[in-house]
Amino acid sequence: MLSNTCKYALRALIYLGKFSTEDKRIGIKKISEDLGLSSPFLGKILQNLVKQKLLVSTKGPNGGFSLARDASQISLWEIVTKVDGEEFFTNCLISLEPCKTHDPSKPLCPVHAQYEVLRTQIRNFYKETTLEKIGEDIDKYEDLVKL
Repeated sequence: MLSNTCKYALRALIYLGKFSTEDKRIGIKKISEDLGLSSPFLGKILQNLVKQKLLVSTKGPNGGFSLARDASQISLWEIVTKVDGEEFFTNCLISLEPCKTHDPSKPLCPVHAQYEVLRTQIRNFYKETTLEKIGEDIDKYEDLVKL
């Protein structure tokens, strides 16, 4: 399960991928209002994403945030692993430990084989899905989806 911090980061990056450009940065107030998120909490998340080199920011009256690279070059995988780490993709469904730390002398959990198939599909989805792709898909459902 993704943390709320990660979900907010995903929403903010999708938003910025859709509405910001290299020449047009968007301020924290506008982003938080449009997404219905707390400005102080979102500000901390966005500053972390700047440190992770997913966003760039500038200060001042025309300042704000924009993507550090083209939306086609940023995958959901990169965002999730930089915010939450890889645990979402590696941890056992039942145990609190990653499957890779499993003691080979003991049996795997009862759902390991089935869950590994799903986990691989999920991992591939996150690696193959870019902010650009989501932005294109959102256009199709704009009346149904509010970031």
